[in-house]
This record gives sequence, C-alpha cells and structure tokens, in this order.
Amino acid sequence: MSDLALAPTRARRLPAVPGVAVALVGLAVLFAIASPGFLSQGNLSNILVQSVILLLLALPMTLIIMTEGLDLSMGAVLTLASLVLALIVVATQSLVLGLLGAIAVGLVFGLANGWLVAVLGIPPFVATLGTLGAAQGLALIVSDGQSVVGIPRFVRQVYSGEMAGIPTPILIGAGFYALFHVLLYHTRFGTYVCALGGNRDALTLAGVRWRPLLIAVYMLGGATAGVAALLMTARMNAGHPTAAIGMEFDAIAAVALGGTSFEKGNGWIFGTLLGVLTVGVLRNGLNLMAVPSSVQVACIGALVIFALFLDGMRSQKS
Repeated sequence: MSDLALAPTRARRLPAVPGVAVALVGLAVLFAIASPGFLSQGNLSNILVQSVILLLLALPMTLIIMTEGLDLSMGAVLTLASLVLALIVVATQSLVLGLLGAIAVGLVFGLANGWLVAVLGIPPFVATLGTLGAAQGLALIVSDGQSVVGIPRFVRQVYSGEMAGIPTPILIGAGFYALFHVLLYHTRFGTYVCALGGNRDALTLAGVRWRPLLIAVYMLGGATAGVAALLMTARMNAGHPTAAIGMEFDAIAAVALGGTSFEKGNGWIFGTLLGVLTVGVLRNGLNLMAVPSSVQVACIGALVIFALFLDGMRSQKS
C-alpha cells in the first residue's frame, strides 16, 4: 500500500489559511490602535522571542492531535523538566547535563502517555489528565514548593543571547519548525502520523505496527518539552513549580486555530506557526493594555472555543 493511500488528507489544509490569518491581522490592528507601542521593533521582536516556548509545545501537539490524541500534561511536564534542569545545573554547573535531565523527564512522561493510550487503550484526555497530576505533584516534591534560584549566567544567555543579530530563541524555534516540517511532510514517519488519525486500519493492513508509532509521537512531544524547559528556565532565571501550568491550553488553541483537525489526520505545520503567533500577539497586546491575568486566561479560553468552532465548521464542509 502506498504512502499516498495512507495519508489522503494532506491536500485539504488550505481552507484553514484565511481564518487564522484574519485573526492574526485583526488582533495586530486592534492592539496597534489601542497601544501605540505595539508595532515598535522591540515589541515585535519580543513577541517572536516569547512565542518560541509555545511553538516548541505546539509543534508536537500538532502531531499528537493529528493522531486523534491530546496531551494535557505538556505544561506540567515542562514545569517539572524546568525544575530538574535548574536543580542539575545549579548542582553541577553543567548545561549539557541539565538539558539531558530535562529531556529525560519529557521522554519518561511521553512514554507513559503513549503506553497508556496505545497499549492500554485509555482515552488520551483521561490518560494525560492523570499524568498531568503526576507531573504537578512531582514538581512540588522535587522543589519543596519553592523556586530553584542561583541559575548560572551561561544559562540565562541561552535566552538573552544573539547570533548574527538574531535572538537565540528565534533561531532555536526556526530550527525546530524546520525539523517538524521535514518530519511531517518528507518522511515515512510523517505519513504514518497522518494515517494514525485518518486511516489507522490501513496501517494495520499494510503490516505497520501502529502502537510503537503512537508511543513515539507522545515521546517526541515530551522530548521537545524538555528542550523548551531550557528556554523557560533561562527566561525566568529560575525554576518555578507552577511556571508553565496551563500552557498546554495555549498550545491546543494555537494548533486548532492553525487548521489542524481533531479527527481524520488533517494537520498543517505552518498553520500551527500562525496560531502560535496569534496567541502570542493576543497575550502581548493584553499585557500592554494592562489587562489582568485572570481576564487573559478567559480570552485564551474564548480563543480555544472559537478554534473548536472553526474546526467543527471545517468538518461539516468536508
């Protein structure tokens, strides 16, 4: 059976372009009018830099949702990985060991999520809700509920540094975007990801073991969250036990806004990038307008509902 037969849905991504593009431009115009400093070069660069962490969560979330899955634990795993990284770096003064520790945390939780979903058959919402609680609990245990401080300068430079005049986080985000683009659209693994959500029976008939593939998708999400933990720790100059709680909802909103469907393996990486920028613009603009954080959460919730509404409309049209 050909790869084309396993991924019949890729050509139906274009209808999602106008919606997320209009939302992005509309929010930009709104905040440019409401806050004159919004369009300054410094603020626009700040939006891009701050959006990288969310992008590192949204890229693997795209693949997970394409498999008709969900990962509610990603924010909590990012928090735990950030704490582990901070503890290791403070103790050893080694960035490499800290990063490896953070990635290991992500891989363990990704393996757990994948095993619960693929092997035990637990619905992704329930499985990852359980691991979310486990990650939150472990984060409080390893940190004793306190922030981990004393982060070395070389860690902070990962977030504040530049190469050829381009902020390092933007270069990291661009590298991961390119990696996921190639992985999804130019490898057999990407074809199988589409089939996991759109035509899983075809994988079985083709003799492909889909359960290890599904586990690998969740583990990829965990590993990427481990890398995001480095940027999170460098940005905050500390490890906080509640730093990234709730970021999974921003990631889901970005993916849904970008046109990835919750069924039939439809996904679009560039749409996810636009969705991430939309969420980043929304949060930045609300911050400039001094909107309380509780209202910002409500706005993100409304954005998620709007994204799901768009997804339902796309499903009806198709």
